[in-house]
Amino acid sequence: MRETHRDIATFVAAHAPDAPVHVIYPEILADTAETAVACFPGDVLYAVKCNDHPMVLQALYQGGVRHFDTASIAEIKQIRALFPDAECHFMHPVKPAAAIAEAFHTYRVKAFALDHEDELAKIDAAIGPAERSGVMLAVRVEMPRGQAAIDLTGKFGAPLDEAAQLLADCHRLGYRTGLTFHVGSYCTNPGAFREAIEICRRVQAMAGVPLDVLDVGGGFPAPYTGTEGVFYDYVEEITAAVRDLDFVGPAALRCEPGRGLVGEGQSILTRVDLRRREDLFINDGVFGGLSELKWLGPYFPIQVLRRTEHDDVRTVGGEAGAFQLFGPTCDSIDSCPGPFEISDRVQTGDWLEIGKVGAYSNAYRTRFNGFHSDCYIYMAGRPFWAENTAAPLSDAEEPARAAA
Repeated sequence: MRETHRDIATFVAAHAPDAPVHVIYPEILADTAETAVACFPGDVLYAVKCNDHPMVLQALYQGGVRHFDTASIAEIKQIRALFPDAECHFMHPVKPAAAIAEAFHTYRVKAFALDHEDELAKIDAAIGPAERSGVMLAVRVEMPRGQAAIDLTGKFGAPLDEAAQLLADCHRLGYRTGLTFHVGSYCTNPGAFREAIEICRRVQAMAGVPLDVLDVGGGFPAPYTGTEGVFYDYVEEITAAVRDLDFVGPAALRCEPGRGLVGEGQSILTRVDLRRREDLFINDGVFGGLSELKWLGPYFPIQVLRRTEHDDVRTVGGEAGAFQLFGPTCDSIDSCPGPFEISDRVQTGDWLEIGKVGAYSNAYRTRFNGFHSDCYIYMAGRPFWAENTAAPLSDAEEPARAAA
């Protein structure tokens, strides 16, 4: 299902969905992308892994995104098919040799990440001496731990001395040179980017070569709580750090936001199949689109929707209760402890719209236990966390519904 609806209450009233629904707000996505592209003084590469649904990608493209951080041949093929004029950057540091060759020769990819000498050998074998000068190789540098909610240190990133040697080798072979890093997912401290850029400057000094590109990676947060700071705060810190450190070479800037571009632009509509005191059993969970609720915690706004005796749908008010969520599978891992602030009037048969789940939601889905939903809809206008989209259920209507 790929329809555009006026608001979530109208959709629930018309369809009373039995399966989870992925609700995409294209206006939010396009506006966020437009702001980032206008604000950042370089190329903005959307990290496709964060949410690769075509409806999401189309909204970002509409907002001006023309560069994509791709991590596999499948992602490169998808972007090339959707947007022939877009640039793909193969930013996975460890790639099959065949994938490197296919990316370069078939899909015209001219930017690759690496963090080991063996990866440089694979890339060089695929590209060859005659075409090195048209290719940019970005050495991924190891970062300190504890800079973000989800630490990415350990799997990728070369230590400073190894990174410097790799950078020097790339330059010696005739490639355009770059450095890149990732401070971690959902980083709420812009200063972490300054520290990372200072590390990169030390790597360049050790290598003794000019730098064509500085790619500051991802980690930009979505505005879950309103305390994270806006994208411009991060851009100010990044540009000031680059200016203060006086990199040798053009050092054109790139960034790779994922969560920061799509987090606020999607919700999931899920049904409450059972309320057991402060436990809500719902028809989506960590094996579906809600894994971020387990790993990040109770950052996500949630509204309750209920069909009235007149067959319209209203939001349910009341005091906020503290709830734990359980997904539909038989696995006890399928739980989100929270506690999540949800109306204490919530009951079996209600729907929850869980907002700001555009990042790592549908991208992480499985078919575990047979639970899966491919229902996507476009929603016009603003979501409930920006403004109310359904009239609240009054106190007078509450007993009638409970008795029905």
